[in-house]
Amino acid sequence: MMAFTLVSILIAAVPVAYCYPTAFQDLEKTSILFRVPFTENRTSIKFLAIGDWGGVPYPPYCTAVQKTTAREMSQVAEQMGADFVLSLGDNFYFKGVDSVDSPRFKETFESVYTAKSLKVPWYVLAGNHDHAGNVKAQIDYSHKSDRWKFPSYYYELNFHIPNTGKTLTIIMLDTVMLCGNSDDYMDEKPRGPLHALDASRQLTWLQQRLAQSKADFLLVAGHYPVWSVSEHGPTECLLQKLHPLLIKYKVTAYLCGHDHNLQYIEESGVGYVVSGAGNFLDPDIRHWNYVPKGSVKFFSGQASTLGGFVHAEVTKNKMIMTFFQAKGTSLYRTVLSQRNFEESS
Repeated sequence: MMAFTLVSILIAAVPVAYCYPTAFQDLEKTSILFRVPFTENRTSIKFLAIGDWGGVPYPPYCTAVQKTTAREMSQVAEQMGADFVLSLGDNFYFKGVDSVDSPRFKETFESVYTAKSLKVPWYVLAGNHDHAGNVKAQIDYSHKSDRWKFPSYYYELNFHIPNTGKTLTIIMLDTVMLCGNSDDYMDEKPRGPLHALDASRQLTWLQQRLAQSKADFLLVAGHYPVWSVSEHGPTECLLQKLHPLLIKYKVTAYLCGHDHNLQYIEESGVGYVVSGAGNFLDPDIRHWNYVPKGSVKFFSGQASTLGGFVHAEVTKNKMIMTFFQAKGTSLYRTVLSQRNFEESS
């Protein structure tokens, strides 16, 4: 038996007539395809984080980088452990999927991440390319797949860290709904939300969840970066709307994709993880001077790495993040402390 339970998934009801009840889910049952080889005295939660893995819309519907990265993900998951995967958006290039029956689910997802060690829950959020198609179809695919978990446009995950008395919360955002879509080919920045009311409701929900959270480790995930040194650079909308909340509520880390590389930036006590090297690679650092001086701790986007992803382990009093390249070696490791409520004003 795996010794911890996914306590709850708090689903945000977004104003598109899709209302999801709060779900209580036993991670043991969602992981029946693979038993993580740990004893009952384990004291951590482990997961992988990867974005922008979504193949291509023509045969073979995946890329060499995606396949190589999937292979290395499976090996790291088998050797180090992975209870779940965070999918950080751009799940299907270039225009998402058109329906829940799209063959892309099989061709770009099920047929690529085939290893037993990856037959764990994949918690999914949407990227800009997903919003070019039918995001609701991706949400509905949760009912057709044993491991695809995408209950709503934005939602919250709560975990007990086994045998520690500590907790981990992950808030999954829809940054496209919050900030607007962008056109990679035109190098456009998000120009504002398509529906201002949807954006406002998500932001209000987020602030409420952050303010109420007593989690020892609090993560927020979205597709667009807050800080990035690469092609897309910092997202102004998120700097205005999200950045102050991350600092105010002592968020441990923000995880994202969008730029097709690996980055770790640390600023005002928050760790910023870019993990967008699941399918393409981009060594671009044109926005190096657009982030706070000295905040960049790690960057990797060279084609020679063959892709990459992040492995995280959350223990009783720290979170260890390791950045891996697909050709089989770790590139960088950092350790973040649990939240310190005593410093709150």
